[in-house]
Amino acid sequence: MTANRTDITLAAINGKAPRIHSSAFIAPGCRIIGNVEIGPDASIWYNCVIRADAHRVVIGARSNIQDGTVVHCDSPKPGNPDGFPTIIGDDVLIGHMAMVHGCVLEDRAFVGLGAIVMDGCRIASDGMLGAGAMLTPGKAIGPRELWIGRPAKHARDLDDAAIAANQAGVKGYVINAGIHAGALGLDR
Repeated sequence: MTANRTDITLAAINGKAPRIHSSAFIAPGCRIIGNVEIGPDASIWYNCVIRADAHRVVIGARSNIQDGTVVHCDSPKPGNPDGFPTIIGDDVLIGHMAMVHGCVLEDRAFVGLGAIVMDGCRIASDGMLGAGAMLTPGKAIGPRELWIGRPAKHARDLDDAAIAANQAGVKGYVINAGIHAGALGLDR
């Protein structure tokens, strides 16, 4: 990532500054605030907000946060003294305009376009929340499960072809990030 870019915001808050791996792609228009860690070959696409002022946000290797998505966390409070960080594993796909808040997305999890993942939720490895779905507080999607609807409910289990397609998407976003970085004249 090129330093001193004026088309993104990187800001420390409460003494914590974003830590972004040099191979990560951060698109123009992004706002990355506070205790955020972004891993190798991750991509944060146009106009995303990642705000870790109340807790921490971790984004793993090769994960992608697609255009217009908001990622936040929740602070400790009565009844929940630990709060809810947002932990996003490796090879995670998060679709455009998603809302990801105070949850855990294990390696290879998938969050569809416009979906909402709320506090205390967990999506297991190879689990998928469908487009437009809302995973309400404290719910857990198991491995290879597809959940859809508002509120989201288990629809079916994913077959090997669906899992392979999701992982092809991850690889495609790593390649696409390089193309965009080149087109924008950015170092990676």
